[in-house]
Amino acid sequence: MEPNNLIKETSPYLLQHAYNPVKWYPWADEALRRAKEENKPIFLSVGYSACHWCHVMAHESFENEEVAQIMNENFINIKVDREERPDIDDIYQKVCQLTTGGGGWPLSVFLTPDQRPFYVGTYFPPLDNYGRPGFGSIVRQLAQAWKEKPNDVEVAAENFLNALKKTESISLPSKLDKSILDEAAVNLLSLGDSTNGGFGHAPKFPNAANLSFMLRYSKISGISKFQEFVLKTLTKMANGGIYDQIRGGFHRYSTDSRWLVPHFEKMLYDNALLPPVYAEAYQLTRDGRYLNIIKETLGYVLKEMTSPDGAFYSAQDADSEGEEGKYYVWKKKKVQEILGDDSDMFCLYYDVVEGGNFEGHNILHNNINLSTAAFHFGKTESELDEILKRCKEKLLETRAKRMPPGRDEKILASWNALMISAFVKGYRVTEEICFLRAAENCIKFIEQKMTKNGKLLHTYKDGQAKLYAYLDDYAYFVNALLDYFESSPSKKYLDLAIRNADYLLEHFWDKNENSFYFTDDDHEKLIIRTKNIFDLSMPSGNSVAAGALLRLYHVTQEKKYMDATLKVMESLSTMAAENPFGFGQLLNVIYMYLQKPIEITVINQDNAEIRKYLAKKFLPESMLVSISKKEQLDDLKELPFFAGKDYDSTKTKVYVCKDFTCSLPAETVQEIENLL
Repeated sequence: MEPNNLIKETSPYLLQHAYNPVKWYPWADEALRRAKEENKPIFLSVGYSACHWCHVMAHESFENEEVAQIMNENFINIKVDREERPDIDDIYQKVCQLTTGGGGWPLSVFLTPDQRPFYVGTYFPPLDNYGRPGFGSIVRQLAQAWKEKPNDVEVAAENFLNALKKTESISLPSKLDKSILDEAAVNLLSLGDSTNGGFGHAPKFPNAANLSFMLRYSKISGISKFQEFVLKTLTKMANGGIYDQIRGGFHRYSTDSRWLVPHFEKMLYDNALLPPVYAEAYQLTRDGRYLNIIKETLGYVLKEMTSPDGAFYSAQDADSEGEEGKYYVWKKKKVQEILGDDSDMFCLYYDVVEGGNFEGHNILHNNINLSTAAFHFGKTESELDEILKRCKEKLLETRAKRMPPGRDEKILASWNALMISAFVKGYRVTEEICFLRAAENCIKFIEQKMTKNGKLLHTYKDGQAKLYAYLDDYAYFVNALLDYFESSPSKKYLDLAIRNADYLLEHFWDKNENSFYFTDDDHEKLIIRTKNIFDLSMPSGNSVAAGALLRLYHVTQEKKYMDATLKVMESLSTMAAENPFGFGQLLNVIYMYLQKPIEITVINQDNAEIRKYLAKKFLPESMLVSISKKEQLDDLKELPFFAGKDYDSTKTKVYVCKDFTCSLPAETVQEIENLL
């Protein structure tokens, strides 16, 4: 079969559809121009390469010759990778949510030639069923409506556009005080599942920012139940099927309330957002299980999601050999065959049973304490732990011979920036130098391969970087640079953070609504210039930007950074208190602002006792910069954060500053403890 217009694209998702009988176009001038010249409506299909239901709809409808013929005769058909074009996805997801009360992928939208939506949905089955129209019926009916009822289509399109515009007005100014955190925390906890952890019932997503906020609120309020809820959630997730028990790394979400049956795709962003929360849990509890999750998850990313150039790939598919989850599940008989005498212990610990727990197979998960299992088999905990590790290695070796899920090797600036932050925070609690090196290599990659004319680019694949960056790319990258700077304070990383922060303020800021647009002022003009204010699968770009600028202010004392932070917090704080589920990241920023950041500078970090003490202490309101060389301090002395601090090659000195007042240098753990 002849390929369609997607064959020249680099996106793995678009290339998956390059041989469909549908005459797909990428979102580009040619397709948009043709729609206007031929007066044809646009069918817009948005998805991503690891999306199970995208594959299903493709097989059922887009590979169907009869359906394709109707689409080709009546529509200009455009495929969009939501990861490449989050701006387009954001607009039409909002339309879908307004219309249906939900969203998701595949997203299916019918547009006028000037891009206004007039019919929207997600997955459509191929045939009419259960009172729902099939996709074939829908395209026939809408093609007919376009020709015969143009006024009805115009009314629908105008109504959609007006409703969409109303969603973009966000400013509800509010005074910043602790009552915002109080209200938000109570509201958030009321959404929690007290039995299984997490929020809501099913499907259940990790929601990392909300968990981080609850740890902070527990600290500021002294109310332990918030911390207890988070620790329960993290433990249940780590023991559940959502976590890959033999390789490490998290699947995208759980289809049930118990975290047992995941949607098996693995997204880079989940494996970037969760390790920092586990690091905070480790700092609070010193529980080695949380430390293991950090090491295993970051280790998984290094082994399976890292490009030869040091950047990170986007996703692994849910499907292999046409079946969702086939790569990850086990039959008990096969486990016994591989593990031999150790299989009874492994099967008890990971609940491997004859009938399986998922379509006749077993998803590995744990619902028994190590101590209980060890007692049952007459082993010590350490003995059983070693046996289980050995078993996992054998199963991993066997699994590696299976047909692996597809991997989306697209590299996204925003997701890579999240991963930089995860590796830095992982390094801080584990002292695994490979984690810090991974962060450094990724920064170099973005700097060298994903920057053009001083501007960030959003996506990179097959040696080609393209699409100027979005708010999330800039906000996450500035934040990541500051994270890296704290552990490796070379001035070049701070300068890079400042340059990108200044670009944000100049080109993304909306002075009327006191927040950031999702696209810059030079971006392709779409039907609306949207805002990204809610945490969805990833934290809001507005909230991350506010946090990064707050930190940058404390390093530089540049007033413009604090002004922007305050305006974002004040404009969104009422919404955050009332609807905290979508504002965990902003609540973390408000927490840091109200607590007034503690500025900690470690000069000459040779003292291992001090270094480990600070690494294992939960200090979410702190900025902790570790200076290892005199030259680093010399380069930074002009900045207010480092003023008046001297390098001493003979000992470690720690300065603790708050409210623009600094302590005398502390030289022992006890002195630091007293200051904190």
